[in-house]
Amino acid sequence: MIMENFQLENKDSIETKACNAIRKAILSGDFPPGKKLVQEQLARQLGISRMPIREALKQLEIEGLVKIEPYRGAFVNELDTEAIHENYVLRSELEKMALQKAYPFISQKDLADMDALIKEMDQADHEAFVQTNIDFHHLLLKRCPWKRLSTFIQVLWNGYSQQTPEFLHGQIEKSNEDHKQIVQALKNQEPERAASLLHDHILNTGKRLIAFIKTNDD
Repeated sequence: MIMENFQLENKDSIETKACNAIRKAILSGDFPPGKKLVQEQLARQLGISRMPIREALKQLEIEGLVKIEPYRGAFVNELDTEAIHENYVLRSELEKMALQKAYPFISQKDLADMDALIKEMDQADHEAFVQTNIDFHHLLLKRCPWKRLSTFIQVLWNGYSQQTPEFLHGQIEKSNEDHKQIVQALKNQEPERAASLLHDHILNTGKRLIAFIKTNDD
């Protein structure tokens, strides 16, 4: 059965679109644990070839959302809330450190660009917010001189971190209010406060996502 909200989003590569669509269906409960993910069926539903579906399933296996069994195919995993908790704890600590490292190099133009992204998010729908939120976090940390730290953070961002605002009621408003406070702390030359606000913002988002998943399981 083709679900009404199982579709490609109008952004990124076909593989990324497929990955996002399948991930969204898993996290929202539309694809329940144990469901077999048939490549031909998914490709037909999304109107694409099997190749990007195959690559998307490999990425989702890395994220722990899918299990690929030889000669049997791909299946939706039980959502591991402990792994999700670990992801957000690591992100909160690493992004806090990255912002502390980035602060001396953040320019007035960077701050103005952050304000512009916040204004965009105030007016954005869910799909647009997801991408602009990613852009905001990248801009916040892009001056970090520790490149390996930035790489670690990017790995943690791949997956449910990107799409959390699509699932949590009121998350867009709460998230953007946090963004405003972080930028204001940077403008006030309070880097430790900004880093602490970012840490709490990420950690609390993870807690809300886990609560959402547990509620859906009940």
